Amino acid sequence: MEKRIWCAVFGVLCLWSSQLFAATVSLEDLARHAQYSQIKISADGHYLAATTVVKGKPMLALIDLVNHKGTMLKPREGNQVVDFWWINDHRVIYTEGTQVSGWDRPFATGELFAVNGDGSGAALLFGYRAGSGNGNTHIQQAQSERASGELVDILRNGDRNHVMIATNSWDSGADGAYTQLFIMDANSGVKRPVGTAPLRNASFVVDNHGVARFAMGSDSHAYRVVYYREDGSQQWQLLFQGSSTKDVPWPEAFNRDDSVVYMSCHGTTAIGALCPWDVASKTLKAPVWTNDITDGDTLMRSLDGRDVVGVYAMPGTPSASAFVAGSDTMKVIGALTKALPGESVRVVSSTEDGSKAVALASSDMDPGTYYLWDNATGKAEQLLQRAEWIKPSQMASKQPIEFKARDGMTIRGYLSMPPGREEAKQLPLVVMVHGGPFGIRDDWEYDPTVQVMATRGYAVLQVNYRGSGGYGAGFEHAGYKEWGGAMQDDVTDATHWAIDQHITTAGRICIFGGSYGGYAALEGVVKEPDLYRCAIGYVGVYDLAKMYTDGDISDRISGKNYLRNTLGTDPAMLAARSPINQLDKLKASVMLIVGGQDERVPPIHGESLHAALNKRGVPHEWLYKSGEGHGFYDEKNNVELFERLTQFLDRNIGSNGAVANAP
Repeated sequence: MEKRIWCAVFGVLCLWSSQLFAATVSLEDLARHAQYSQIKISADGHYLAATTVVKGKPMLALIDLVNHKGTMLKPREGNQVVDFWWINDHRVIYTEGTQVSGWDRPFATGELFAVNGDGSGAALLFGYRAGSGNGNTHIQQAQSERASGELVDILRNGDRNHVMIATNSWDSGADGAYTQLFIMDANSGVKRPVGTAPLRNASFVVDNHGVARFAMGSDSHAYRVVYYREDGSQQWQLLFQGSSTKDVPWPEAFNRDDSVVYMSCHGTTAIGALCPWDVASKTLKAPVWTNDITDGDTLMRSLDGRDVVGVYAMPGTPSASAFVAGSDTMKVIGALTKALPGESVRVVSSTEDGSKAVALASSDMDPGTYYLWDNATGKAEQLLQRAEWIKPSQMASKQPIEFKARDGMTIRGYLSMPPGREEAKQLPLVVMVHGGPFGIRDDWEYDPTVQVMATRGYAVLQVNYRGSGGYGAGFEHAGYKEWGGAMQDDVTDATHWAIDQHITTAGRICIFGGSYGGYAALEGVVKEPDLYRCAIGYVGVYDLAKMYTDGDISDRISGKNYLRNTLGTDPAMLAARSPINQLDKLKASVMLIVGGQDERVPPIHGESLHAALNKRGVPHEWLYKSGEGHGFYDEKNNVELFERLTQFLDRNIGSNGAVANAP
């Protein structure tokens, strides 16, 4: 029986549980989608909106905090809400996602929907299914468009029933048309044009008067570019031009009076920095924030959203650094952090006047809990847990690690040890390689796949090899054209580091990853045949040449240019570094996991390797799901994946510290 004790510590309500629980969390619980993914508060604090799952069905929950009422909004045709924004005191705009696009999470349909906080006024404002089709009405209505729409700005200084959106047409070839800007009525969906970006698939920074002043994105060479204009009537001018080895300052947000734009930049010695760009002189000033290890993650704003006051970052464990003394946001973070030891706290939403805020407290062992902060009283109350069935005390912790690669470059990552065995030695180890590879990194956060393995007795090592994001442009560029080269060597060096630290021993190591990580798993066991006992390739790339002929990256000119810059074009090198061409070196046991609807890495990669192994008479595990994409999404399929994964590991390297057979 669970006993709940409410306590007030530093003005914060805390929920403690004395419930007894089983030693190991079930695979079913680890495979469940979070019950609450996002929570945001309305402009006046009257309502909350939350993405939730009810009896397996994704919903948008609308909660009336004043009258203590709630409404559940069900998305169309089994879709789910991807993101949402309160645009005024009572109306929320949201986007939906579908699972048919070959991704491990719902992919936005490009439609924009709206609803009031009490559930009334639901409307499809923009997209291919918009419009009533009634040609007799004289009332302006939204019209069907074959395009994707994105919310750019809520125009808080203008008419709060209108928003700025950006649209990208579907009917302009694979590379698309230049992004269009519109002001849209949030009730009817009627819109009027306010400009065209100077590039495709652009993103924007809008000033406090509702004018898009910066347009950013990638050019046809896949280089980052930034354009600027003085006001909405001026032409766009190229401000910063990147290259394959040169990054550029990246606009993030205007300050309260539009005199300064904060840009991600680079200090003289720092990896990450935030610099004010003076609007009047068009010059970049000295950084107000720097970090010697990592880039900034997201901006920290004042509770009223008008000022930038600090930066959230992830050098190892999460950090929240303020460069404005006495900010109200740091007051929230400080109080909750003190009351919730071991948790990382971020403010994720707040009212327009800053009187109330929603904060998320989470950790490597905890999916997180949302709190409602009252700025007048300096107190918070617990709102909702993202996954209340997960007990942090059962989970494995992540410890940041670092080591020197063979060429002297510092490589960082995380080590998760089985719960209760943090000081153990000579454990079976899984080297888990993230996908991407470029611009993506492993973080100090709750990861159900890591927990599946760690709670079953395996140490898990995650490596942010060169090319990973978050450690500066130089670190990312160092991975270009290093598929199977220096990027792979970093993973190898991490494995040897774990052996040298006596975390594991030779013959008890498996390498596992998804997408690029699947490539690295198979490349690892053919490049280092005596280092790993087994490999698990999950929706992985196994023939590098196919990156240019199969999959959605090569569909676009910019995508092909991106591959030329980051993968390389030498046919001999691509062939030599493709696992499918090196199977004569294979000694390890292999498991292949494939999604039949994968558009990023089409199933031909896994199927071809599967056939090649069969032709050689090499037994291997094969898990194919015809309805899944670039990573499994369905909970039942993930339970099966976790079961097959742990069974495969048990057979090859042993679990719970048991001695595995020598290779």
